Parts: sequence; C-alpha cells; structure tokens
Amino acid sequence: ISPPPHHDIYSIEDLAQLVYDLKRVNPAARVGVKLVSQAGIGTVAAGVAKTHADSITIGGHDGGTGASPLSSIKNAGTPWEIGLSETQQVLAALGLRRRVRLQVEGGLRTGRDVVIAALLGADEFGFGSVALIAAGCVMARQCHLNTCPAGVATQREELRRKFRGTPEDVIRFFTLVAEEVREILALLGVRRLEDAIGRTDWLEVAPATDDAAMLDLSGLLAPPVDGAARGEIVRNEPPETGGHLDDAVLARIPFAQAAEQPISLAFAITNADRSVGARVAGELAMRRSRGPVTAELHYRGSAGQSFGAFAVDGMTMTLEGEANDAVGKGLSGGSIVVRPLSVSSLTSPVLAGNALLYGATSGRLFLAGRAGERFAVRNSGALAVVEGVGDHGCEYMTGGAVVILGSVGRNLGAGMSGGVVYVLDDPLLSGRCNHDLVALSDRLRADEALWLRTGVEQHLAQTGSRVAAALLEDWNASLPRFRRIAPRAAASKLRLAAWLADTEPVIVPAVAR
Repeated sequence: ISPPPHHDIYSIEDLAQLVYDLKRVNPAARVGVKLVSQAGIGTVAAGVAKTHADSITIGGHDGGTGASPLSSIKNAGTPWEIGLSETQQVLAALGLRRRVRLQVEGGLRTGRDVVIAALLGADEFGFGSVALIAAGCVMARQCHLNTCPAGVATQREELRRKFRGTPEDVIRFFTLVAEEVREILALLGVRRLEDAIGRTDWLEVAPATDDAAMLDLSGLLAPPVDGAARGEIVRNEPPETGGHLDDAVLARIPFAQAAEQPISLAFAITNADRSVGARVAGELAMRRSRGPVTAELHYRGSAGQSFGAFAVDGMTMTLEGEANDAVGKGLSGGSIVVRPLSVSSLTSPVLAGNALLYGATSGRLFLAGRAGERFAVRNSGALAVVEGVGDHGCEYMTGGAVVILGSVGRNLGAGMSGGVVYVLDDPLLSGRCNHDLVALSDRLRADEALWLRTGVEQHLAQTGSRVAAALLEDWNASLPRFRRIAPRAAASKLRLAAWLADTEPVIVPAVAR
C-alpha cells in the first residue's frame, strides 16, 4: 500500500483531529482533504468542511498515470462532474461553501474542462496525466518496474538519458489551456474565471440521441444559491476556547538568542488540551537557524489527543499521568516520557491510547505502561520502550527500534519492511506475529545485548519503571527472555545506538534470511 492509509482515522472526528494537528504545527499551511466522487459525497464533504479543512479535492473516476491496476484508475467512483455538483449544492445549502475551496481532478485535459468545472463550482483544477504527457510520458504503465521507456519514472541512467521533456513543454501546454479558458470566458461575457464559479445557469444539457437521451441531468444543474457559491473564501480556522498550553511555552522561549540554559516549565493538563507540543515544535523548526533551544516541558494530568505531536530536537516532554491517542504522532527528534502518577500502585498500567508514534521519523518515547493498538505504525526512525501493546503493533515500520517489555496483541509486524523490535517472550508471542514478513530470533549478539540493556536502563532512569527495575536486577536471567523481530528481507545494517543519548554507536548487523 503506497502510502498506507491513516490508521488513526475511523470517523469524521478523527479527521478533524488530524486537521487540527496540522494547523497547530503550521498555522500558515492550507490543509486539504481528497474525496473520491461517489453517491453521497456531498454529505461527507459537509463533514470535512466542519473539520476546518481549507480545501476539498474531488477526484473523478478516470485518470491516473502510475502503475496502479486498471481497476483503480478506471471506473473507480463516478465522474467528477457528478461529485463536484453534489458537493457544491450541499455545501451551498448548508452555508459552508465559503469555508472551503473546491478542487477537482480526474482526467482534465482542456480549457473547456476547466470552465465546465468552474461553472459547476470548482475553485481550483488539478492536471496530472496530461501534464506528464506534455513532459514526455508515454503512459507505458511500467513505473513500478524501473523500466520507463521515456526516462520519466526510472533510476536507470541508460533510460534516464532518453528523457526529452523540458519545462517549456509544460509551460506551452498550460499556456494553451489558459488561452482556451480566456476565449470561452469572453464568449460568456465575463472578465475573470472567479465570476464564473458556481454559475450552473450558464450550462445546459446538449441534445442527445440513443441511450443518452434517457439520462436526466437536471440534478447537476440546480440553480446556484445566490451569494453562497461565490465570494471570498474565508480562512476555515478551528475555534479556540481560552489559551493553549503551547502559547505559554512560546512566550517564554527567547528566540532572539540561543538559550544557554534549558527552559523548564510545568503545567497541569486535561484531556481537553489537544495537540500539546505541536505549535512549539513548528515554531522551533521554523526558527532553527536562529540558534538551538532546549525546552524541558513537564505536564501532570490526563493529556488529550496527539500529545507531543511532531516534537523536534531540543524538546523533552514529560507527562505524569496518562494520554489519549496519537502520542508522538510524527515525532521528529524530540523525547517524550510518559509515567504514571506517583500514587499509582499498578505495574504496567494502560497509559496511552492507539496509534502512538504514527509516522515518527526520529526521537524517543519512554512509556512506563501499556499502549493501545497500532503502536509505532509507519515508524521510520524513532526509538520506543513500552511495557505492552495491543493489536497491529509496529505495522508498516520501515526503520527505528521498539522495545516491548510486556505482552503484545495479534498481528505484530504486519507490513514491516525495516527496523527492529525486541519483545519479552511469552507463550503467545509466536502466534501473534505476522510470519509472512517478519522472522523471530532468540539469538541476540553481544552488541545487541549491550544496546538493549542501555535502552532498558534509560527507560528506568526516565520513568522509574518497576518492570525495567525488575529486569535489570538480574539482567543475566532477563536477557534470554528477549526475542528479536525483524523483516525477513532486511538487507541493511541497523545503527541502533544512534537513538540512545550518551552512548557509543553500536552497529547491529542485519538479520540473516
């Protein structure tokens, strides 16, 4: 699957949380959601508009240039005209049209296509296949084989030399499309394309014969709602009630100069505090060139969704309590520590929800308790130490390392193509792994054992974990209980200790097939 679907999205509320995460990390960015044209798309689009997305893309049933099967690029859904018309009508009727920009794609070729799309309500227009053809693509549909005869989708130098496309070829094509749009608008008597958006009264059904005469297209050409379909699109911002915890952090960071001492702040947190850390991460990433900043942020209570999302280098976020889903989503170099409240008497309590470390690229997570399902999905470089996970752990992992000091759910390692997982063995472990893609081994080399112990020691130091303390109390007896899980097709070496601070690099050879 390329790319894997968002496994943390099961409802419109989950989608709203993702949009909120993205707008927190980069308030200036436009967030778009793509929907495939089909019956009922208007209802879905209304929900998307209420998630505070900035644009909705309507994808038609036709189009596609890559190596997808024909069933995915032909007759997949309905024509974009139907989906666009329904979306425009529903959003206008509900007073939501000015909150989003409508985009359309799916086999657009000419200026006439652009004008028809605008009359049906589109603000923006996507060209894919035809633009590639203008650049020299011959639609050989061999993109996945590295054998593109036109030299477009290949890394083979002898084929790349065959590429003859130039920027001018693409510029010439779009100039001709724009000229045709201008000519059609002149015939309609308008000066700007914006003036034609939503004017379905300027469309009529062409005379048809044979079977086409049986079609009733009046539903596509409903009269425009005056004022609701046109006018300036307003920024679709989510409402904020009160100040965000990140605002207090940003107010204390001296961006004008490099901070000699770490900034240490403490806050109480509730489950109404969502995406805590994301805005700090975005600001630190944007201002990185002005000097390094180290922020040690301590929280106590129950964190809301996406605690520590996108945390970057220099950020250490410690939570004493528990968290909802998506802790460390998109982690990008920061460190996150989650430990139970001091009054807790439980060993390995459930401290976090589902989809932790979703899409993490680097950084560390120490969780002194259990996590929910889909732990470390699409992790490509982060280190995590956790005391138990639910189903589908380490799904689609391509890199990084996970140490699990407890039980696991079913389907561990599904789609895993890189990275490594160390798990405390139990009688059910073998039956819960996805053996089609991963292999289990209980023969850990000395360098692996050294790295693993260092990771458990850091877990103890960061969280005070009783489980880690018990394991280290008699490490010689604990070490044989660990089993390594790694992709069968692993072919590159893993630099594991790069994820552990203050340790020498340890190179762990790849798992032999």
